[in-house]
Amino acid sequence: MNWNFQLLNRPYGGVSEGPAWDGEAVLFTHIPTSRIMRCDPKTNQITQWRDGANHTNGLAFDAQGRLYGCCSGGRAIVRFDGESWGRNVVIANRVEGKRLNTPNDLAVDRRGRIWFTNPWNAGNIDPSEKEELDNRSVVRADPQPDGTYTTTRVTFDTTMPNGILVSADQRTLYVAESNSDRLDLDRELRAYPINDDGSLGPYTTVHTFGKDGSRVHRGIDGMCLDAEGNIIATAGWELGGPGPMIYVFSPTGRVIETHPVPASRPTNCCFGGPDLTTLFVTTTQGHFFRAETDRKGWALYP
Repeated sequence: MNWNFQLLNRPYGGVSEGPAWDGEAVLFTHIPTSRIMRCDPKTNQITQWRDGANHTNGLAFDAQGRLYGCCSGGRAIVRFDGESWGRNVVIANRVEGKRLNTPNDLAVDRRGRIWFTNPWNAGNIDPSEKEELDNRSVVRADPQPDGTYTTTRVTFDTTMPNGILVSADQRTLYVAESNSDRLDLDRELRAYPINDDGSLGPYTTVHTFGKDGSRVHRGIDGMCLDAEGNIIATAGWELGGPGPMIYVFSPTGRVIETHPVPASRPTNCCFGGPDLTTLFVTTTQGHFFRAETDRKGWALYP
């Protein structure tokens, strides 16, 4: 089945990101204007859900339906309580005693642990801000009985982690290693086994996109899962290679399908709609697309 992408609004200009289905609508971020938008799939109407999000990038719901975001401008993981009048509650802003970099994307597991990528995206913060950490890693935030969170660095082999997923069986952490500051390293989709104590085992490479020295390869930006455990990923760009694309990977890395996207660089995706068969896609130009698919999505919530 070909996936035909329908543009639901003119491009906003600047990056749209973080689509997340709440059971009735899709929320997504427009990073430059620090807004969270809401799309009603029944009418395709897009409205502002919240402003003042301080350059929030990725969004994710926990099993109870609470919404979390990677607040890159505030260098923090936040929880969005209530509706547009609600509070932005800081969940984590430090690891190993130092300020976070610019959190990019996140996934929440059944135990309420928040796994997030912590690269450095200088374009989302004030130019005076400086990196305090000497690494760009994946961090795990663990909820505590008193409502606070502790943070732990869990990868020691990443240079610019981007998209992130926890598998439905909670045993695997998928990480898109963008390596976007290194032209000599491959762009990879990695699978890390999640140990019982929350640490990660050695990764396996699910897929390699190649190096970017020739400006051919752009690896994965954002990802979601379908009900069969396959990884649906946004990748590629207009500068070379197969172009802007939605990839469907099996858990072992077999490319099952590819679907061209009518934009320069897709950034993220999620399934939504009443039967979870509609894919919603964001881009670096601020598009918001929908496509009817022959796949059913999976998410922790709802």
